Amino acid sequence: MTRSAIAVTGMGLVGPGGIGVEANWQAALAGTATAAQDEALAGLPVRISCRVPAFDADRALGARQAHRLDRSSQFALLAAREAVADAGLDPGTWDGARTGVAFGTAGGGAGTFEAQHRTLLDEGPHRVSPLTLPMHLPNMVAGQLGIDLGARGPNLTVSTACASAATAIQTACDLLQLGRCDVVVTGGSDALLTSVTMAAFAQMGALSRHTDPATASRPFDLHRDGFVAGEGAGVLVLERLSDAAARGARVHGRIVGCGSTADAHHVTAPDPQGQGMEGALRQALADADAAPGDVDHVNAHGTSTPQNDRLETEMLRRVLPGDPPVTSAKGVMGHLLGAAGAMEAILTLRTLREQKIPATANLTTPDPAIRANVVAGRPLPHPMELAVSNSFGFGGQNAVLVLAR
Repeated sequence: MTRSAIAVTGMGLVGPGGIGVEANWQAALAGTATAAQDEALAGLPVRISCRVPAFDADRALGARQAHRLDRSSQFALLAAREAVADAGLDPGTWDGARTGVAFGTAGGGAGTFEAQHRTLLDEGPHRVSPLTLPMHLPNMVAGQLGIDLGARGPNLTVSTACASAATAIQTACDLLQLGRCDVVVTGGSDALLTSVTMAAFAQMGALSRHTDPATASRPFDLHRDGFVAGEGAGVLVLERLSDAAARGARVHGRIVGCGSTADAHHVTAPDPQGQGMEGALRQALADADAAPGDVDHVNAHGTSTPQNDRLETEMLRRVLPGDPPVTSAKGVMGHLLGAAGAMEAILTLRTLREQKIPATANLTTPDPAIRANVVAGRPLPHPMELAVSNSFGFGGQNAVLVLAR
């Protein structure tokens, strides 16, 4: 089946760079890490995170609605409203039955579950909120988007760990390709800066132990030692290119190829030869009917962990000739987990539009084992037509998007 061209007509972001796409794009260009000491993580082995700054859910959504939503759903609704408005669409007048939601999350309402478990232990079962399950269940982020937007078409939740948002975007493309929807709201959201989650990541050795928040997340650097966890949501509105053109919509860019594989190797470690990563990239390029040499830029998964950064860049050198410039947003934004793929797809689309690649923050001592053309120091003006955005998750789940101007 020949893939129909998929247009991105709307984008919304809530992230460590602020509220809105523009705030996060400017933060990425500035190249200054958003990580800080996190008072909510006091007493844990790692107390650094990348939180959404000055987020006031009551003001953004209204106190009544905000108090009925987990933080992850609060982020998602705010980003979705920005994206839908950006697309020039009105949920009051669109055909809700032809509008779908495909959304990714790694943890759903984990914050709500932890808080209510503490209530159960401290105050007893009669004090547990009746809203616990509607706020906690992973499917409820997509469910809340459907309710808020009047989207009555397919409503799907995807959870592939840190590849969740990219996998959701691929699912959205499939819904449009198959003619099951005319508009799909897609992306991902996570708010996993909670005590249990962060303690578990620390026990696994996944988090950076550097004590200076400003330099803790350092993708591709010799002294990288783990990721810095972040939070947020990214939302894209997708339509078939022909439909977007028919209504005169502005198009931010196109999704022209998707690839998805599993390592089938280990619950947390990537395949030591990077075969799953490579397979996803080759699938995505074939889907885009693009040659490896057509890729002008790579937005890498680039977690700042020793294994991922080395294996990913080795894989890129095997597949892509010409050494296209590579960057990772995680030096600035941290790792948004299930939302990372959506934020990074949006930043990649802005990169293509602006013809400027944000630098990878904190790359001061390049790892000699990493032979990649990583952008560091300052943004790089660069002519680009085609870019790749990589997302890889625990369980060996890999998702790659090919994006075009």
